[in-house]
Amino acid sequence: MTRKRLGFFTRLLDEATPKERYRLATEQIQHAERHGFDSAWIAQHHFHEREGGLPSPLLFLAHVAAHTRNIRLGTAIITLPMENPLRVAEDAAVLDLLANGRLEVGFGSGGTPTSFLPFGLTFEARSTVFAEHLHVIQSAWGGDSLTHPDNHLYPPAPQLNQRVWIATFSVEGAIRAAQAGHGLMLSRTQPRPADRLDLTLDEIQNPIVDAYLNALPAGVEPRILASRTAFVADSDDYALTVATPGLTKQAQQHRATGHQVTGDTVADYRRQFDAHIGAPETVLTSLQADSILARATDISFQVHSVEPSHPDTLRSIELIAAHIAPHIL
Repeated sequence: MTRKRLGFFTRLLDEATPKERYRLATEQIQHAERHGFDSAWIAQHHFHEREGGLPSPLLFLAHVAAHTRNIRLGTAIITLPMENPLRVAEDAAVLDLLANGRLEVGFGSGGTPTSFLPFGLTFEARSTVFAEHLHVIQSAWGGDSLTHPDNHLYPPAPQLNQRVWIATFSVEGAIRAAQAGHGLMLSRTQPRPADRLDLTLDEIQNPIVDAYLNALPAGVEPRILASRTAFVADSDDYALTVATPGLTKQAQQHRATGHQVTGDTVADYRRQFDAHIGAPETVLTSLQADSILARATDISFQVHSVEPSHPDTLRSIELIAAHIAPHIL
């Protein structure tokens, strides 16, 4: 069986200035590379510093590419409806060239609803615009002429069509991704149906994986990236102490927006927010109960929404590499 690939996902949520956030994220990715991680993933968020604070993931990854050697660099995701698709195609082509072929390109249609308005879009139109923009990007990467017979993407980047990933919460989205031969990106957590708040994350996501695998064309290798929240520390007590403020804040935010959160302890929050927290043996036991990880080809870990310090994040990377990865990859 092919070894699974290990990823690190940073959301750039440190309590710091934008420049410092970007510096810390770069250091975390470098640390992940030193400890044998195969990939690093970056999210895109416009305007909302509390949700990620990075509007330009390809620009940031160009910086990271210059400070790393081997780790693959991915977007998780570019919110494609808000982008000029030809500019995305061009920027990704240049970045992949500069990064010696290390770019992975994840796309999605979601995002904060209010973020669409400054781009002249409505949240409701996002799916249609997403499909149109993805078609333009793939045509450009495929070498098609662009409006005029003399217009072709430069530098050429046909290889990027083999490295597209699609983020989705739905069976329908997974089928579309599979039919096009794209990779499938699964979120670290996912909303539960109002009448089934007891569902585990793998119970929600296994039908999505089933649909993806069933729709994949013959001969196309599956690519399934499962993102998971994992904060690993040297002891359970320390991990829970660090995790309590961030998970408590997340619970408060969920309740303020009308979502149901049961219980008032970090143990309650950890279960509902799908967060794997503790010493290595505790986190490993928790992760081994997640049946999605056995089906994934790629597993990407992030500390959000625990919100640990930078040193604690670096330590978590070390412990995942040494004590978790050997047992799940």
